Parts: sequence; structure tokens; C-alpha cells
Amino acid sequence: MADSNEMTINLVLLGRPQAGKSAVGNSLLGSSDFESRLSPSSVTTRCSLGCSCCISGIIRRNGCEFFLRIRVLDTPSYPHSSLSREQVRDIVRSALAQHFGEEGVHLALLVLRADLPLCPDENNHAIQFIQELLGPTWKDFTAVILTHADKAEEAGFSEESYLHTASSTLLSLLSSVQHKYIFLDNQKSMIKEERAIVLRKLLNFIRKNNYQVLLPKHSKE
Repeated sequence: MADSNEMTINLVLLGRPQAGKSAVGNSLLGSSDFESRLSPSSVTTRCSLGCSCCISGIIRRNGCEFFLRIRVLDTPSYPHSSLSREQVRDIVRSALAQHFGEEGVHLALLVLRADLPLCPDENNHAIQFIQELLGPTWKDFTAVILTHADKAEEAGFSEESYLHTASSTLLSLLSSVQHKYIFLDNQKSMIKEERAIVLRKLLNFIRKNNYQVLLPKHSKE
């Protein structure tokens, strides 16, 4: 916390190519800091940090309004079209230590597409990768962002019906992270009210975790 009425939360984005990871970061920041476009290859090749202005009207503690500042670390996707697993891991690990090494990470956001099934192998690779980055307590500090929720809605799925018919792989993943998930339509710019709802959900996840932070590892394994 920078001063008596300001709170900063640190978030890191993880996910597969074209899942909408950078677009999620832009939506959270209310900016266009991160490059986000359709591409036949992985767009993000290095980590970059974005920081929002102070946001009011989101959080109150002990009867007082706090100004919220969001810091988001965008990362190369895994798997990556031009970087090996070890390269992506080391790039992300180095950036986590550089940017969040002293303050810690409040949440890692695993970005998945709601309009594509989550296969067991894909899920296992993602979990192994997150474990390497965050360590054994990764479940406490990970939330799932399901993007392209508009396509699920167009197909006639409400959030409830989507989860009722979701694969056991996805349901198991959501259960393992204590059902910390958010459906997000990041195909269009998020309006102020929608952004406030998403930020409040993230803050609720952090509050349930007693505002704990995960200190990134500084050394390579």
C-alpha cells in the first residue's frame, strides 16, 4: 500500500497463444499498453508491465474509500511458436523477480478461451508450467479468466449452463483454484461499469486470500 488511502494489486497474465491474454490486460488497465491482434504466430515475445492510474469507486475498507492501482505483467504465451518452454519460463521468472520481487504477486490470471474445450494434456501442461513459476501454493494465487464469453452466449449458453456442460477437465481446474474464475468478453472495449465489476471480483478473490502475496522465486531451478 503506497499511502493510507491507496492500494496496489499485482497481477500476472499467463495463457496459450490467441487466448486473449494481452487484451485482458488492456481491459483491466483501461488502456492499450499491450499489443493484441490476430496472428498465425505468438504475438508476445517478452514480458511488459502496465500500470493503471488511480481508480476510485472500487474498494472501501474500514468505512473509507481507497484508490486502486492495477499493475499487470503481460507474458509470452506457453506453448510459444518461437520460444522453448525453458525460454518462456526463464523470461517470465526473471520479470516476476524484477517487477514483483519485493511486493509479491496477488494473483496469476490463467487466460483460457470459453469457446474452446480444455483438453487434459493442455491443462496438465498449463498446471505444470504455473507450478514451476509459482511453486506448490499456486492454487491459492491463481484465478481463471474465460475469454470470448460472447461466443458462448451466442451459442445459447448462460454461465450456469456453460459450467453444467463443461468438461471434467475444466471443472476440475476451477475446483482446484477454489472456483476463482471470471467470464469475460474481451472482443470489445470494456466499459467503465463492466471494468468495475471485474475489478471487484478480483479484489474479492484477493480478500478471501487475506490479501496475501506470493513472492516470486529469484533463482533458477
